[in-house]
Amino acid sequence: MSDTASDSVSDTASDNDISRRRLLGAVGAAGATGLVLGAAGGAAAHAATSGDAPTALTTVGSATVAFHGEHQSGITTPLQARGHLIAFDLAPGAGHREAAALMRRWSTLAAELMAGRAAGDGDTGVALDAGPSSLTITFGFGRTFFDRTGLVTQRPAELDPLPAFSSDQLDDRRSNGDLWVQIGSDDALVAFHALRAIQKAAGEAARVRWQMNGFNRSPGATGRPMTARNLMGQVDGTRNPKPSEADFDRRIFVPSGTKYAWLAGGSYAVVRRIRMLLDDWEKLSPTKQERVIGRRKSDGAPLTGGTETTELALDRTGPDGKLVIPDNAHARISAPEQNGGAAMLRRPFSFHDGIDPDGTPDAGLLFVCWQADPLRGFVPVQRKLDRGDALSPFIRHEASGLFAVPGGPKKGEYVGQRLLES
Repeated sequence: MSDTASDSVSDTASDNDISRRRLLGAVGAAGATGLVLGAAGGAAAHAATSGDAPTALTTVGSATVAFHGEHQSGITTPLQARGHLIAFDLAPGAGHREAAALMRRWSTLAAELMAGRAAGDGDTGVALDAGPSSLTITFGFGRTFFDRTGLVTQRPAELDPLPAFSSDQLDDRRSNGDLWVQIGSDDALVAFHALRAIQKAAGEAARVRWQMNGFNRSPGATGRPMTARNLMGQVDGTRNPKPSEADFDRRIFVPSGTKYAWLAGGSYAVVRRIRMLLDDWEKLSPTKQERVIGRRKSDGAPLTGGTETTELALDRTGPDGKLVIPDNAHARISAPEQNGGAAMLRRPFSFHDGIDPDGTPDAGLLFVCWQADPLRGFVPVQRKLDRGDALSPFIRHEASGLFAVPGGPKKGEYVGQRLLES
């Protein structure tokens, strides 16, 4: 293997492959057309399958996210239009050595794909004419990974199983796993291409345990940037911590100097498949829906007034003497100030997996939240919600997982190297 994660795959790509590599080589030419280069989307170009001169990509297709860095991508990356979550178990007989080789392969592959290049000689061609489209590939380790690899002494206590909650109806077959991969992109074909490539690269080392597909609103679909909506029609994610806040890193990322050096700069992901009982929810009037949530449906503002970002006036009462934001409203119960400052970065995808025989939609939220410590982030908030959230009758937690996500790799490193080669 070469010194950098990107070299080994690119060196194996065949010369006559109509590679996505060409799209990045055309950046200079596309820039001359006046397209804007920047973090939100640049002037990359794509290769036409006919072999003609490449044409300019849209800003959506040309946007790239760095693979290397202090943190893995897909955590603070803005919500993407398409997502895939997939968990693997190491194959029988596979252990430490096989896991290390797998993480090398996956990291090499992820670096190539996120840069907009092909997945080597076996590339399926699904994304030939697309740019990177903000592709991110994020890797995490489940509790059982440490048993399988003989690294139990390196397993943090924060990976202890989550407590049971009354709204849980968990399917073990769709929960947990030795390894977890989150894929996100603003293009569905680019996301699927990465999913297929990751699955194939697992080879004989790991087997798929479960896989879930999600989506969000596409970039540019609204007239102005705004917080996403979920399938209940509610603005979802208003109180998310922001990277600009002074204590953001402390809340979301594991600090350097931690007992487990391999996890410095990393985070913990709680993953929940939450079924929304939409038929029941949609029987409520908009006014009753707003009282369940505690926010206006139109713009996400608190029922006590203002805009989406206005603080909740939790003590305000109406002419009838009752709290304007009910005492069991979701926004009240989940507010950080109601939970000792507990906070987590929510970064979900919606899902719709078809219609049940009785006509009920199998739809809801692939809830993914990030925190430096799940025992201080997800767990206390969910415990409080479990005791009296007005939203609880309209949702059902059907799958669950908790994963330790290492910090981002440096140039020449693979994800998890500091653990697997410690």
